Amino acid sequence: MNENYTLPIDGNWTTEDIVTISNFVDSVLNVYETGVSKATLMSRYKAFRDVIVSKSEQKQFDKNFERQTGHSIYQTMKLAQQITKDKVRG
Repeated sequence: MNENYTLPIDGNWTTEDIVTISNFVDSVLNVYETGVSKATLMSRYKAFRDVIVSKSEQKQFDKNFERQTGHSIYQTMKLAQQITKDKVRG
């Protein structure tokens, strides 16, 4: 995985929005490294969707993210929803 990735930052985002997106991205990446609490991942995903409301913008963000990291937000969240354990690990 490329550890030097760039988040596609929207110029209208506040510092809080950027932190929210960054926390969510970190959680997605941690799913594949150490695992993440399902509750934390789901909570951060909800916050991510509160910042990027448009489904098309979420998909664009995911494509860009997957291109850079090799991990899909969509697939990660699909895995999280299917898992019955408290920890999500990919």
